[in-house]
Amino acid sequence: MSMTREQAARRQGLGAPPVINPSGVVKRLLPRTLFGRSLLIITTPVILAQAIATFYFYDQHWERVTNNQAFGVAGEIAMVIEQLGRDQTEEDQAATLDMVTRTTDLMVTFRPGERLPNWHRQHLFGILEHTLGRALDEKVGRPWTIDTHVAHEWYGINVQLPDGVLHVLSPERRLFSFTSWVFILWMAGSSLLLFTIAIMFMRNQIRPIRRLAIAAEAFGKGRDTPLFKPEGASEVRQAATAFLQMRERIQRQISQRTEMLAGVSHDLRTPLTRMRLQLAMLPEAQEVEELKADVAEMEGMIEAYLAFARGEGAEPPAPTDVGALLSDVAANARREGRSVELSLPDATIIVPLRANDFRRCVANLVGNAVRYAGRAWVTLQRQGGHLYVLVDDNGPGIPAEMREEVFRPFHRLDSSRNQATGGVGLGLGIARDIANRHGGNVLLEDSPRGGLRAVIRLPV
Repeated sequence: MSMTREQAARRQGLGAPPVINPSGVVKRLLPRTLFGRSLLIITTPVILAQAIATFYFYDQHWERVTNNQAFGVAGEIAMVIEQLGRDQTEEDQAATLDMVTRTTDLMVTFRPGERLPNWHRQHLFGILEHTLGRALDEKVGRPWTIDTHVAHEWYGINVQLPDGVLHVLSPERRLFSFTSWVFILWMAGSSLLLFTIAIMFMRNQIRPIRRLAIAAEAFGKGRDTPLFKPEGASEVRQAATAFLQMRERIQRQISQRTEMLAGVSHDLRTPLTRMRLQLAMLPEAQEVEELKADVAEMEGMIEAYLAFARGEGAEPPAPTDVGALLSDVAANARREGRSVELSLPDATIIVPLRANDFRRCVANLVGNAVRYAGRAWVTLQRQGGHLYVLVDDNGPGIPAEMREEVFRPFHRLDSSRNQATGGVGLGLGIARDIANRHGGNVLLEDSPRGGLRAVIRLPV
């Protein structure tokens, strides 16, 4: 059984030939914005209609009218030539030429003995010249030349006769229909008017959608949009109303969760405080010290859990000098005896942030770096529309397949229950949660220092 070319190519390791998807090509050519696509939907039928009308006009009107006019002029020239052949004397020929000049728009002169210099078939350029040349071949049937530069709005036609050259001057209006220009100007003007109206209409229709997208993006970044209200078409108003209702439900849920956590915090801390007081009244013993350590561990876990589950706080975003904030974080780490190097750009970068939340996000990443590596490098960069805070260390790092798992709550790389070595397992989760509330993210990569790099990416 013979193999097909595709099977042979696969057997040889060459793979199947590439397949071009026509729909993918069309999608790449189409505009990406709703305004561009809507405008394309409106203008495409108009352009097609104008193209069909133009083709019909040139095929049915302009070409036929021009053809009739050119053949009319050529017929008059043929009549003059025939009459000149019948005249017996020069006086009769002069009378014929004078009659033609009086009764037609043509200016005709005859020069006996003249010859067309180096006559050869003339190369014509325009549609009018081609039509006139075809009419002269059909009606006159003699050597001829056409001079389009004899005078403004005049055409010169020279016909070789047996005894001389007949010179004819024809006005342009005898050969060309000026209604074509009127038609073209009308089409162009009406098209521009329609396009202008369409653009203005589409901008008014797209503006509410853009405002809805801006409000949704701002809410996703934790910013309030108090001036946003439903407007535009009924479908857009319905989407805007649904967004406002969703925002209200989310804010109400966050408020209820914050109030509930405040009550839970009070309820949990009260028995722990009583336990601590009771332990303080007991005599010193190994068992008492172990219970005190357990109580301290429980308090740390509760504080970490409440910080992770608190979500949106009451702190509003405010313009913040990111460089100064990072300097404070690095200074606090150095006061605790940790080695932290800070690299800032020359220009001051000010963006809207929840300063306390973002400071905690960076502090958690720096704390993880110095806990597992002993030294951290913090770098601030701005590239395009994003702000990057890089936290590098020279520690053992995290395997690539486990870098997403460490963001899960209470997930620790250290399998032991000792918080001194493994922590509670919420530091990275809190950092990513804070970055997400600012519209950004936290990613883990390989560090050029040999350890792990934590990247905070925020939109500017």
